[in-house]
Amino acid sequence: QVQLVESGGGLVQAGGSLRLSCAVSGRTFMIYAMAWFRQAPGKEREFVARVGWSSESTAYADSVKGRFTISRDNAKNTVYLQMNSLKPEDTATYYCNAREIRDYWGQGTQVTVSS
Repeated sequence: QVQLVESGGGLVQAGGSLRLSCAVSGRTFMIYAMAWFRQAPGKEREFVARVGWSSESTAYADSVKGRFTISRDNAKNTVYLQMNSLKPEDTATYYCNAREIRDYWGQGTQVTVSS
């Protein structure tokens, strides 16, 4: 089992920044990738960014490239999402995801960007 706890969400003005954190515990040795997804009201959950658990490989959705950066600190078992130049359309609940034999999800953290 893997447990994920997100934090760092909040209300920010357009153009501002936030850093989300995802604390990972449990069977971490089986994880091979970590990711962030988001879901806005009335919309499907969508991929935001991914990082390898044991590699530096990263991937981003086109909508966040150049603005968001995913990183991890294995010593702290924490994954981060640095979000800069935030836009109102980034408003959503952000979910941390761990992929091993199956997918694990956190409870989500709300990000609201005001115009």
